[in-house]
Amino acid sequence: RLADHSHVIHALINAAKKGKRVNALVEFRTSFDEQNNITYSSRLEEDGVNVLYGVPNYKVHSKICLVTRTEKGKPVHYACFSTGNFNEKTAKIYADHTLFTASKRLTGDLVEIFKALKQNSLAKGLKHLMVSPIDSRPAIYKLIDNEIKNAKAGKPAYMILKMNSLADEQVIAKLYQASNAGVKIKMIIRGMCCLIPGVKGYSENIEVISIVDKYLEHSRVHIYCNGGDELIYLTSADFMTRNIDNRVEVGFPIYDKDLKKEIRDIIDIQLQDNTKAREIN
Repeated sequence: RLADHSHVIHALINAAKKGKRVNALVEFRTSFDEQNNITYSSRLEEDGVNVLYGVPNYKVHSKICLVTRTEKGKPVHYACFSTGNFNEKTAKIYADHTLFTASKRLTGDLVEIFKALKQNSLAKGLKHLMVSPIDSRPAIYKLIDNEIKNAKAGKPAYMILKMNSLADEQVIAKLYQASNAGVKIKMIIRGMCCLIPGVKGYSENIEVISIVDKYLEHSRVHIYCNGGDELIYLTSADFMTRNIDNRVEVGFPIYDKDLKKEIRDIIDIQLQDNTKAREIN
């Protein structure tokens, strides 16, 4: 989803004109922005960019960028992962998170994702990234099951989940299961929430708030207790069936301790909001 006058597109065109090999995936299935993306894809092709048009039957909703440079005779990868679009217009009014990294664990997986996308297929066997439609559902279930196991063993067990919408019935059933096992669950859901929190004997360990303020809350953040060694993931996907099963989405772990604390601090501030937050019940 691109701005009407996209600096990102101009940067890609300039790179191609300067002899860089540029591949850009442009998704046409972007509600209300279809014509804009069609126009930009034509401009990219005219100026020497190799334009990809996604994977048959799956909308590509991930926000990813990979730059490869030759340094001291070897290829070095730099990656950008985001919860929001590469769009200068919405970036001024949406609250999102973006990770810029040279971590080989993450860039290695991203290389495989782009290899697959260039072949109109889906990446498999990734070790660190959580990618729909293949890996997301089993990865989410594994993380929730780990909290359930720890709760039953008397260990600390909690989840903090932030997203735009929660609608997938199977994930909701899994969250109810976790609540009944004693896992403490706090959620920040801006829009649609099909889970009913706070029902005695069913979802009493689940609390949900929605924050609507000056900037659109658009980031997706998952925090899992993991026995005290917290795991934090950011992702382009909501807990909706379309995002988990019918789209190409990328969730990425945060490994750096300082970045984990920064994200945790932001979420803690939002959980304490008593002005713009409203309780979902």
